[in-house]
Amino acid sequence: MSKRTRRTAFSAVAGVVAAALVTVAAVQLNAQPAGAVDCQTFWVSPNGDDNAKGTTENEAWKTVTRARDEIRNKHLNDRMNCDITVNLKAGEYPVTSSIDFDQQDSGKNGHRVIYRSVDGPGKANLEGAEELTGWTPYKDGIYKTSFDKTKPFYTLFEDGKRATNARYPNRATPDTWAPYMTSILYEEDKMDVHNWLWGKPGDWDPTWDMSQASVTIWSGGSWSWFTDTIPLLDTNFKKTQTTLKYFTRFAMVNSRGGSRYYFQNSLSFLDQPGEYYVDFKGGEVYYKPMNGTMDGVKVMRPTVKTVLNLAGKSPQDRLHDVTFDGLGVQYSDFVSWYRVGWNAPGDSGVEHKYPEYDRQIELPRDQFGAITLTNTSNIDLSRMHISDTGYTGVFMLYANDHTRITDSLLENIGNDGIKVEGGWPGEGDLTNHHTFSNLFIDHIGELVPGDAAGIELMDTGHNTVTNVEVKHSARYGISLESRPEVQDPDQYEGGNTFKYIKLEQMGLDSGDMGAFYTYGVDNQEPHPIQNTVDQMVIGDVIPDPSMPDAGGTRGVHMDAGGCGFAISNVQVGKVTDQKYQSYKCNTVSNVDWETGFDTSKMEYDKIGVLPSFPYDVAGR
Repeated sequence: MSKRTRRTAFSAVAGVVAAALVTVAAVQLNAQPAGAVDCQTFWVSPNGDDNAKGTTENEAWKTVTRARDEIRNKHLNDRMNCDITVNLKAGEYPVTSSIDFDQQDSGKNGHRVIYRSVDGPGKANLEGAEELTGWTPYKDGIYKTSFDKTKPFYTLFEDGKRATNARYPNRATPDTWAPYMTSILYEEDKMDVHNWLWGKPGDWDPTWDMSQASVTIWSGGSWSWFTDTIPLLDTNFKKTQTTLKYFTRFAMVNSRGGSRYYFQNSLSFLDQPGEYYVDFKGGEVYYKPMNGTMDGVKVMRPTVKTVLNLAGKSPQDRLHDVTFDGLGVQYSDFVSWYRVGWNAPGDSGVEHKYPEYDRQIELPRDQFGAITLTNTSNIDLSRMHISDTGYTGVFMLYANDHTRITDSLLENIGNDGIKVEGGWPGEGDLTNHHTFSNLFIDHIGELVPGDAAGIELMDTGHNTVTNVEVKHSARYGISLESRPEVQDPDQYEGGNTFKYIKLEQMGLDSGDMGAFYTYGVDNQEPHPIQNTVDQMVIGDVIPDPSMPDAGGTRGVHMDAGGCGFAISNVQVGKVTDQKYQSYKCNTVSNVDWETGFDTSKMEYDKIGVLPSFPYDVAGR
């Protein structure tokens, strides 16, 4: 494929996606075939044996892949007249490589293949990490141990709590990203640089070892929109200047305002409990335990970036009709460097109808989650407990339809809780008709505070988001995004419903945002109503005092258009800008930023997760 191909491999098949969906539906509705197999139930246990029969609790297999292969290799799902069930007993299931499911593993004839935690939600835990052992004292309460340097890692956990990569300046609390240093304009002709960072004279200690350090920065100066995490190439302490290995999203200085930043991953910075430093060259990790001792402490390093990889062969040959019920998915890795999207339209190297969308989506290297879905239909993730991820919790990439994520707890997430990313606008409606219901999403954007959201929907429509609580985010709670240049019907963001939503502690570190946020949706006249927002409560949206963005924080921000919405029954706490910002292209009723707000119309008892929620989140 040439560099300037007119359409991607994804978009080339987009025209036949609808036909593929019809084919999947037809398979599901077929009459029961003659000689269909009986219902099958299999068992998996941490104490099992993959050489066992797997058909009873006492003869359980040890791994999920063994159960998958039994169904796949014996074609047990080809002639289904009922569901096939794989029961996972309570306990930890180490995952050293991603567990892959593809179109061969689908349910058939209207039935499903079900993988469930038989002892209750969250009891069977898929663990994408391994314990680091062999710790020896180093100095000043720091311990060290070795690891296989051919398998680097980029986040760390102590007893289920994320450790902090040793940084300067030290963070104020475990729940905050601040404080920061601020870059400066070194010379007038250096206003637009993306790979040179100048600090204020005296801010840097020339004794620091920066040989394996990186920087996390809200690039853009007065724009606190995105964060970049990028390794350093070299540092000149005399000039208080460092060169970055990759370009940041925005320039270091904007409108003469500097960017907030901190350095990390230097042994020189390791001075706080709960901090670690990775010597990638030497294959050693240094750690200062949270409570001062390594006795009884379990330190886990991620082994995979994706625990469950659910991927059909193509949009026409999808993995479908599989349920994951009650499973824990814990621990996954981050990346060596991170930036949101390409820096300019066309940077993807492939010509598209709307090249501006290059700037909106994740780089290919970052299109993954602890659970990743690609080319799927009718996948259920129910009663899940997804936690301690290096990056996004659930990433739904390109062609997926009718995904249901319900009754689940997502917490301590590196980036977005759930992200849906369709194909380029105007090249095929690839992802739609998803349900996200009865979800509690807590502490997101721990490693990517810029652009993090509890649920981020991009180029996708006909989704239902209901009874969702999102808590503690540097930026958004829920976002729906396209591009303002995209014309209808080349946008696919219509038909979305957001109802019974609770967003608390949003915008803790960023600016020019809303707890509920849209970007570039339905930006052209006449803005017919295509999306609805109803029964939403937003708490205070107050950023860290260091946040310089004049745009401020808002409850609801309909950015770059954000049109064609019916918004009703919304209540917002304190903000630094407006509670609601939009062009006059939406219908608004019974909202607390207008006179006549009637609290009696608010259904407070239905907002947020339901009483049936399977995990204890009381008091959070």
